[in-house]
Amino acid sequence: MTPSLPATYTEWRHCITEVCGIPLTADFIQQRLSVLGNPHNDMTKRFIALYGKPHWQQTKQWFMDVLNELDR
Repeated sequence: MTPSLPATYTEWRHCITEVCGIPLTADFIQQRLSVLGNPHNDMTKRFIALYGKPHWQQTKQWFMDVLNELDR
């Protein structure tokens, strides 16, 4: 059975930090945004092919949301 994609910020954050064990540091977020922000990047193309453009856009926004939280 294929796990479903996170539908909310809370679900997404749980997947990243708890399930995957990845700390959401500013450096990590900037790296991910650099890749996801380039639609010509091979990893980004694969992400879009696997999950679709709406989820790609949402994921970029979730990374931005975390970055904004860190700036507070």
